[in-house]
Amino acid sequence: MCIIRTGFVVAVVALAGSSAAHAQNYPWCSNFHDGAGTNCGFSTYEQCMATARGSGGYCAPNNMYVAPHGAAPAGRGKPKHRARNSGR
Repeated sequence: MCIIRTGFVVAVVALAGSSAAHAQNYPWCSNFHDGAGTNCGFSTYEQCMATARGSGGYCAPNNMYVAPHGAAPAGRGKPKHRARNSGR
């Protein structure tokens, strides 16, 4: 009986540990003017400012941000090429 109880406790602890909160890994943080704190949950500067603007706050880059492996720098993608008009 003791082995079953121990196994149950180990399973509960393992499941509880797997749902632990993770730090937000986004490139922008809003800093609220009214002293409400900081929120680093924004993918873009525009998204951040839409939230911070309401409190008179500001946005700054997240110093703790770590880009996912292989990710392109923000705001840069493949260059867009115009299709040539072949009907002339």
